Amino acid sequence: MSKPFSYEVKHICKQSGARLGVLHTPHGDIPTPIYMPVGTSACVKAMTPREMKEIGTKILLSNTYHLHLRPGEALVKEAGGLHKFMGWDGPILTDSGGFQVFSLAGIRKIKEEGVTFQSHLDGSRQFIGPEESMDIQQALGSDIAMAFDVCSPYPCDWETAKKNMEITHRWAERCKQHHTREDQALFGIVQGAFYKDLRIESAKALSDMDFIGYGIGGLSVGEPKPIMYEMLDEIRPYMPENKPRYLMGVGTPDCFIEAVIRGVDMFDCVLATRIARNGSVMTSKGRVVVKNGKYAHDFSPLDDQCDCYACQNFTRAYIRHLFNAKEITGGRLASIHNLRFLIHMMEEIREAIANDSLLDYRKEFYERYDLTKNF
Repeated sequence: MSKPFSYEVKHICKQSGARLGVLHTPHGDIPTPIYMPVGTSACVKAMTPREMKEIGTKILLSNTYHLHLRPGEALVKEAGGLHKFMGWDGPILTDSGGFQVFSLAGIRKIKEEGVTFQSHLDGSRQFIGPEESMDIQQALGSDIAMAFDVCSPYPCDWETAKKNMEITHRWAERCKQHHTREDQALFGIVQGAFYKDLRIESAKALSDMDFIGYGIGGLSVGEPKPIMYEMLDEIRPYMPENKPRYLMGVGTPDCFIEAVIRGVDMFDCVLATRIARNGSVMTSKGRVVVKNGKYAHDFSPLDDQCDCYACQNFTRAYIRHLFNAKEITGGRLASIHNLRFLIHMMEEIREAIANDSLLDYRKEFYERYDLTKNF
């Protein structure tokens, strides 16, 4: 019987050292590098599973914390698991809930056993520890589960970063011991904040635990991008070459390119749909706030380089009108575009890696992309 999970490095770009790979899962193969759209509550906001397929989505992410609170993992399990519950037959990754608990800074308490916090829905007292996170994710039935971790803020002193990293390591061991579902991969998460010595220590410790894959957490939490790139450079030599690497919570075009060059294989972020609902779109030249009045008579597509349904059929003027008229279709079209833009960009990055030309692609990207109109 073949293993339900395996990762293959198909090609190393001779120009950049970036990796082209495939992650095999029970619900399908995932080409890497890959962008994973976020369906926080078992739904990518404003999108249907059919539309997600149409724009080329290979894997979705859902949120353990939110699904635990509503509707509850027991109901999802009763429905036949997360895939059946949300009508998605491709791979799914669930995060551990660690970052969401981290974001509840004023209403949570971290101890060795786990985290006690108040529900953002009704204020009720809740607890999640490593074992609880594993139980929730195993009940949900995702293809990839993440170990429960502690994310340090930016800025953060060294002592706090070390304490949080050490708790993360102990929790990772407990997750590995408690996790039993063979058709679900478990990824560990590298922490260490913005200290080179801690990041390297964490990468080594997690690698020794021999997880199926590795998240890189605690980045993109407010730090300047060069610091994030520096941390990726530091840990790269200590990450297993035969395991996928997932940079958590990163979703801007420039970060995709820079992180892939630094050996990253997987990304997720809610940015694409969040800004779409507020009238901003990603384009090959930079950010466009399409709801602005300057686009009232602009009858060009959101991006003339994009093949999505919105760009092939509608104009900036029309989509601006929808936002101005408070029609929900405006946010839907912008969401379709932003998601397809990032998915298509990853397709281009994979092609550039295969052709040993990723640095050329980066140069061409920056020549046309206005970083002053970035996100």
